[in-house]
Amino acid sequence: MKYQRKQFVLGVVLIILMSTTWSQAADIVYAGDGSGVCGYKDTPKLPWCSWLVHDPDRPAPKRVDPGKACCPPPAPADAIVLFDGKDVTKWDAAEGWKVDNGCLVAGNSRFATKESFGNAQIHLEWMTPAGFVGPWYNRGNNGVFLMGLFEIQIFESFNEKIYPDGQAGAIYGQTPPLVNVSRPPGEWQSFDILFIAPKFEGDKLLEPARVTVLHNGVLVQLNEEIRGDTGHRVLPVYGHKISKGPLAFGGHGCPVRFRNIWLRSL
Repeated sequence: MKYQRKQFVLGVVLIILMSTTWSQAADIVYAGDGSGVCGYKDTPKLPWCSWLVHDPDRPAPKRVDPGKACCPPPAPADAIVLFDGKDVTKWDAAEGWKVDNGCLVAGNSRFATKESFGNAQIHLEWMTPAGFVGPWYNRGNNGVFLMGLFEIQIFESFNEKIYPDGQAGAIYGQTPPLVNVSRPPGEWQSFDILFIAPKFEGDKLLEPARVTVLHNGVLVQLNEEIRGDTGHRVLPVYGHKISKGPLAFGGHGCPVRFRNIWLRSL
């Protein structure tokens, strides 16, 4: 367990360093089709497809209306309830995070569980803030980090035309969602995630991680391979030879709200 926590901390440091490229990166460019989708053209080519990392010309997922949000479903009897509207004792303290009116509100740093998990079913609900004042790339910007390493993106993708592999429901920097089912800012949304952890024999990867994601009840990732640790403007690699890690959320100073977070170990 101590080794896994050490590996996770090293991973967080690496991701923080990579995140500084937001300010150091080349200029944003726009898709050639006039759609207004923005991204980069000076990033590496993804080895398994014809697109660059964060390529604005990658086909954007079709928009589908998921319908109105329903009342939060109850957690199953065998679930580990990670946040019930008030209790955050299962999480490590993090800068700026707070509980407000039954919701967990994002702060300025990574927010991670004390316990590590591998294969899991995960449910959470989240809301991007309406009327957020800030740079376009931080509007609703957050993410669900499986094992603290593999990000399923949270973003304000109802209005913002970010690169397809960075919009809500994407495996960040790797695979866009099958469809865009984002609700407007200020409305509750949900993720239901089925995660299969990677398997290693020593330093050798035997099986990559895989994930299935439902966003607002609609399938957006189906048993999709996760090709390595996620990051900004970089190719994914399995830099951590582990099969368990904490569930974590990003922290970029945008007050994304969370509720009804539970997990079932598989």
